[in-house]
Amino acid sequence: MAASKSVVLAFVEECDPEEELRSCIFPSKVGGCPAWLRLKNLPNRSDILCKTCDKPLIFLLQIYCNIDEVESAFHRTFFLFICANGKCYKRFDNQSFVVFRNQLPRLNEFYSYDAPDYKSKKSPSDPSADKYQPLCSICGCVASLKCQESQEFNYCSENHRDYDKERNFQNGGAKNSKKTKSKREKAKKQFVLPEYELIFETEVLPSTQTEKSDAEKMKEYRQFMQSTKAPNEMQEMPLDDLDSVMKRNDKAFNKFRKRISLEPEQVLRYERGGTPLWVSAEHVPSPKDIPNCICGAKRTFEFQVMPQLLNYLSLDSVQDSVDWGTLAVYTCSKSCDEGVKGYVKEFVWKQDFSDNYQQ
Repeated sequence: MAASKSVVLAFVEECDPEEELRSCIFPSKVGGCPAWLRLKNLPNRSDILCKTCDKPLIFLLQIYCNIDEVESAFHRTFFLFICANGKCYKRFDNQSFVVFRNQLPRLNEFYSYDAPDYKSKKSPSDPSADKYQPLCSICGCVASLKCQESQEFNYCSENHRDYDKERNFQNGGAKNSKKTKSKREKAKKQFVLPEYELIFETEVLPSTQTEKSDAEKMKEYRQFMQSTKAPNEMQEMPLDDLDSVMKRNDKAFNKFRKRISLEPEQVLRYERGGTPLWVSAEHVPSPKDIPNCICGAKRTFEFQVMPQLLNYLSLDSVQDSVDWGTLAVYTCSKSCDEGVKGYVKEFVWKQDFSDNYQQ
């Protein structure tokens, strides 16, 4: 997907990861392991730790968005990681997220100068990051540890190694390749999210809209609250009480609800240099809240992750759950060459739903 001045929406779609989500296809996707762009000098695992629990973050999504007018950004991908521990999530706090930018010129050491054959099957010549450095057999990130028993598998952390050891090497599992592979796939599901392809389409706004009745608005509102996983007390609230809360809600949320209702399945909105669609008037950043890039250039809005994505992640627990109203990602306005040298961190702003939802 090339950077666009109009709003582009993303939706999840089931696919065959082995054929459609390889690095050489330059995918946009949710879950699974990262399909790294630059295949060496990957982020250190220490840069992908939750600042609250200090455990490895899990890969949420990547989005490919090249910039035609920037030579060094002929290929350009963002990688977003989150913490899977719901206890780490605090209102309006971004300590459980990290996002990286990486980009390459058309002529580079990893990929063909010509466009990839999207219909081709995987072949041994397909470039992959594990040819350049060890990758964790669980999550696909840089590995620094080996399996103590077989020395065959690599891990990014003791957490992943110990879990894999417990699950995969019981009863001589290391000596049985078929059983080991099957058990390893089950183990990965504890640390890797369900995998989907992201597909894109330009947002189309209706030129005219007929005014809806109050009953239609309330029905639409309820459906929206359910789709965004709002608290159960809001979803089950009596009609009169819900109407009262709607009147108290700020204009930002009503704008958000109305806009999203046009395409309720959207999980991401892309508009480089545009403005996020906020879920509330609370905790909206000012320019001083967005730090500059390490190159000194200002960061501008690029894309946001919508709450609807949570429906696909299977991250809920009985007491705590991963949650957000929206995640707004701000990136270097120049898309500087720091992103060519390696994976450079950009900035995530987390906004939660209004306190009105708790009433």
